[in-house]
Amino acid sequence: MVTTSPGLHPLRATDTALADADAVDATLAASGDAHAFERLYRRHVGRVHTLVSRMLGEDADDVTQEVMIRGWQKLPTFRGESAFGTWLYRVAVNVVLNRRAQVGRVRRFLVRQPEEPLERPGREAPVGAGIDFETALKGLSPGARRVFVLHDVEGYRHEEIAGMLGIAAGTSKSQLHYARMALRRHLE
Repeated sequence: MVTTSPGLHPLRATDTALADADAVDATLAASGDAHAFERLYRRHVGRVHTLVSRMLGEDADDVTQEVMIRGWQKLPTFRGESAFGTWLYRVAVNVVLNRRAQVGRVRRFLVRQPEEPLERPGREAPVGAGIDFETALKGLSPGARRVFVLHDVEGYRHEEIAGMLGIAAGTSKSQLHYARMALRRHLE
């Protein structure tokens, strides 16, 4: 049993312990301790991979590794003003945005885009067909997918999302609304 001070929830005590462990390991890793970074890696790679997979939809394994390498390289810039996991998420969002921009530039040169958006033919799903949320998520536009994942999955506020993505909070809200409506249509 976890003993805590009166009024302190046991889960929060665990969260605090993990945050303290992250802070210690981040300091050690910034000074070159590879074992400390390995501990950080093991604690955060799963959530980073989930975030990358949901925001990007492709090449998640490679991009996750790129995020972790970038985290190792930029670790000396971590000042501890936020939780290490929050800082690493910001690194992940930046890597994903850079990757999307890279892919977009390549596609513009290699793929001719249709003048009118293509509509997916409607078809009735057979009774008992499972709902594939990941497929529905991949069907969203990149902007709507990023905002949906950051807001509804990861729990960020619109103001935080706006700062991360370099958009207005109102744009974040409209993208979230669009994403929810598109997901609702896909899942019905």
